[in-house]
Amino acid sequence: MIFPIIYNWVIIILRTCFTTIAFNYLTVWMTLDYVADLMYLVDMIITVHTGYLDQGILIKDLAHLKKRYLRSKHFQRDLVSLLPTDLLYFVFGLETPMVRINRLVRIPRLDEALDRMETRTSYPNTFRITKLMIYIFVLIHWNACLYFALSSYIGFGSDRWVYPNISKPEFASMRRQYFYCFWFSAQIFTTVGDTPLPKREEEYFFMIADLLIAVLVFASIVGNVGNVITSLRDRDNVFFPNHELVKAYLRSHHISKELRQRIDNWYQHLHINKKIMREKEILEQLPLHLRTEIAVSVHLPTLSKVTIFQSCEKSLLEELVLKLTPQVFSPGEYVCRKGDVGHEMYIIREGKLAVVADDGVTEYAVLTDSNFFGEISILNIKGNKSGNRRTANIRSIGYSDLFSLSKEDLTDVLSEFPAAKRHLEEKGRQILTKMGMLVDTGEEKEGEEDNVETKINTLESNLEILQTKLARLMMELESSNRKMQARVEQLELEVAALGNQPLEDEEERIKRELRGEGVGEEVGWEREEAEGEEEEGLDAKVKKEEQGEDGNELTKDGDGESTKSKEGDVEKMVEVDKSGLKDPDDQEKKEKDDSEKNKDKGDDRPGKGDGAEIELEEEKEEKSGEVDSEEGGETAEGDSENKDMKQKDEGQTKKE
Repeated sequence: MIFPIIYNWVIIILRTCFTTIAFNYLTVWMTLDYVADLMYLVDMIITVHTGYLDQGILIKDLAHLKKRYLRSKHFQRDLVSLLPTDLLYFVFGLETPMVRINRLVRIPRLDEALDRMETRTSYPNTFRITKLMIYIFVLIHWNACLYFALSSYIGFGSDRWVYPNISKPEFASMRRQYFYCFWFSAQIFTTVGDTPLPKREEEYFFMIADLLIAVLVFASIVGNVGNVITSLRDRDNVFFPNHELVKAYLRSHHISKELRQRIDNWYQHLHINKKIMREKEILEQLPLHLRTEIAVSVHLPTLSKVTIFQSCEKSLLEELVLKLTPQVFSPGEYVCRKGDVGHEMYIIREGKLAVVADDGVTEYAVLTDSNFFGEISILNIKGNKSGNRRTANIRSIGYSDLFSLSKEDLTDVLSEFPAAKRHLEEKGRQILTKMGMLVDTGEEKEGEEDNVETKINTLESNLEILQTKLARLMMELESSNRKMQARVEQLELEVAALGNQPLEDEEERIKRELRGEGVGEEVGWEREEAEGEEEEGLDAKVKKEEQGEDGNELTKDGDGESTKSKEGDVEKMVEVDKSGLKDPDDQEKKEKDDSEKNKDKGDDRPGKGDGAEIELEEEKEEKSGEVDSEEGGETAEGDSENKDMKQKDEGQTKKE
């Protein structure tokens, strides 16, 4: 769009004011006019099919693009610029090209094109100067055309201010007319040279307007050019060290002329070869991922040639390329000397370096592009005879461009890649072994022992913590056991007290306890009713068993045994209610305590203690049977209890 817009911007006013030029080249102008109109139309078609970003997402749907374009002000300007105003030629004639003035509405499109070119060009400052000069040229061109039109209106040669009389041959040429007007307009805008004084009011008005515009143009020119020069200076200061500051420092400290000459030559070499020394400061303007990609594309091929970095993972190399620092060494300058402690390794980008003897004359080898040295010194390899010191003298033959990688940067990167660190150290040991510079020591074993001791100490501390927690849990368990044992003893006393009451009172007592009035208060009402029904059947059977074989009343001994069996039944029922709350360990302790108490309470009759033990065993079986019967159903539980009670009563009768 640059060509058609600038064409209309320049030619329309030219053909309007310089009629001779318009008529002499009418065919050319008409052809270029409609070529420009065709380009306007093509631009509209392309704009309809041009995607746009909506919150970072590229929209390509043609329906959305058409809708957005047709509703925009951009479409309105494009439509106005293509209105067929050329039909007015039939009204005003071909000598009035001003009817195409609507084509200038497309000027914002020119600004857009120039802005995009500025962001894409590799020389933005040069482009800014060029754009400024184009604007100034168009402004002077329009002013020159208006000056010629005003001179024609006033009369050529009527005074010294207007254009001279075109009847004179020297001023009749079309080129002379345009160049004279352009020069006169440039004098006014640049305020350079003396212009004739105006004589008429129209001339004064024209000069006042031009001088006001000239002030703005001059300020714009000075400001834009100043910004460009400042930008160029800032760029040089970023790309290269500030030479003026160094020169002032050298003069103030009276540095020798020879050394100052070497420094000047070094600066000159940087500027001539465009070698940038401050890459990190420049790339800091970009985000991290773009900096990484640039560094990888520039330095990764060189870094991957280093022996110890070959076969390393790509992510490690991408971290290392950001740490590379460019350095330039002058001719005859030593990069490193034998015996110096190595703090960095070097990779030769350009230039030649010599490996020289201590005398500085004898050369053992010459290192060229892509060679490297000092890679072993940045790895802390145990057993290295050199002790991370340089083993040779390296001197630059000419100007040498090197990359350096410091030991600190490598250590920081390897801390995030432990596997790569072990791999690099192993490669370094292999190189030192081939060179005969590696000594086997017991430091590695000591390091392993230290690691084992550290692990043991950690395990011991964890074990102490676990023991403390276990002791706390044991104390809590013991406390709960004591509380449970006290509760069981209380229940035993209550059951023993039941033996002195009549049988009917005892039955009512059991029913109340089972329904929540006594011990089993936490049992639900539904379970109490079911157990009450089973208890009634159990009491009926107990009453039948209390009568002897002859149908007589029970003796004292029989009555005592039945009472004892009744006490056992009560204890079993209470234990059934509490079975969901007690632990198996607590039940075993209770059973042991019950057996001891039964032994203490037994009489001197032979076989009494054995009967008590049998009774305890039967009670254990009854408990297990009751737990299983609860899972299967309450009916099976009642049947098993009745059978066990019958067997127990028969055994007691036989003993008696």
